[in-house]
Amino acid sequence: MSENTFNQALRNMGFSKDEMTAHGFRTTFSTLANESGLWNPDAIERALAHAEQDDVRRAYARGEFWDERVRLADWWAGQAEQMRSG
Repeated sequence: MSENTFNQALRNMGFSKDEMTAHGFRTTFSTLANESGLWNPDAIERALAHAEQDDVRRAYARGEFWDERVRLADWWAGQAEQMRSG
């Protein structure tokens, strides 16, 4: 799904661009994951698909932090459920 599609869905739900954007969800995830102190910051960056800057390293690091990223995704699902249910 494109960012524009996601943003349009938010507008259709009544959120203005000043209230929420697709990128805002990524920001929330990054902030809460980093502040939790539970996760390697590099694993969080990879979960957000932020690529390694070094071309050679990036070419060989596709599965980097995979196990931690799986646990991070599970943790985030629990966090999202807690926020949803209040």
